[in-house]
Amino acid sequence: MNIKIIGSGCPDCSRLYDNTQAALAELGIAAEVEKIGDLIEIVKLGVMSAPSLMIDGKLVVSGKVASQKEIVKLLKKHS
Repeated sequence: MNIKIIGSGCPDCSRLYDNTQAALAELGIAAEVEKIGDLIEIVKLGVMSAPSLMIDGKLVVSGKVASQKEIVKLLKKHS
C-alpha cells in the first residue's frame, strides 16, 4: 500500500501525517508513507487543496485534516 500526504508542510499537513501513522498502527498495516511537499509534484498529482491524502493513487481526502477514525475507515476500504 502506498500512501501520500500532500501539502506544503503546514501544521495541518503534519496532523494528517500523524493521524495516518496512528491509523496504520491501529490496524497493523505496513505501508509506504510519503510526504509530498514539492509544488510541481502536487500539481502533477492533480491535487488542488491541502492537506490531502492519497491511497494507492486515489485521492481520498482533500482540503481537510481527517481524524484517525476516518482514516481507519478509508484504509479498511482500500485493503
